[in-house]
Amino acid sequence: MFEITLLGIHSFEAFLIASILLNLLPGPDTFYILGRSMAQGRSVGLASALGISTGAIGHTLAAAIGLSAIIIASPLAFMVCKLVGAMYLIFLGIKMFLQSKQPQNMRNAYSNSHFFQAFKQGFFTNMLNPKVALFFLAFLPQFITKDADNHFLGFLALGLTFVVTSTLWGVLLAFSSSALSNTLRRNPKYLEYLNKITGTLLIGLGIRLAFDKP
Repeated sequence: MFEITLLGIHSFEAFLIASILLNLLPGPDTFYILGRSMAQGRSVGLASALGISTGAIGHTLAAAIGLSAIIIASPLAFMVCKLVGAMYLIFLGIKMFLQSKQPQNMRNAYSNSHFFQAFKQGFFTNMLNPKVALFFLAFLPQFITKDADNHFLGFLALGLTFVVTSTLWGVLLAFSSSALSNTLRRNPKYLEYLNKITGTLLIGLGIRLAFDKP
């Protein structure tokens, strides 16, 4: 088993394989990227994937310095963070429902100037999800030795490795799903349906997060 002794990391190849397999499993991030890519195109899907990955980097840093542990240890902090994240997802879903009444305007807007907005929304959907923080705290320590000289660097290296694999998968999802739905998006009626479906998906993800137990 491959070890990076300087960082206190052991079984790195097992971690890499597990990271790839975990990314392939359908989860909230996968459905989020698929929904936005299909409804709003490659640019928005790509921005969403990169935003989610940036949020994962934030969780990596938080886990490395112990902030995530504080949030997980405090039921009140965990609940507040979870509800804020759920409300944000529901807000995005409702917003897409309202915008679906003007699909042509929506398509034009997202084709140029809204890349950063989609990136920001992807970032916050990830950062405001305490379940992601819980995942990093539960998953990363399994591959770091207890007597490591620097746990921070170990957490950082593993977290960034996971982010790289998830980013590659997110980009692939954005490109493939937007290409498949490209013909549908050119039809205003189908574009309206896609936006409503995506809005419903985001609202469902928000409700699931709100009632999901740690």
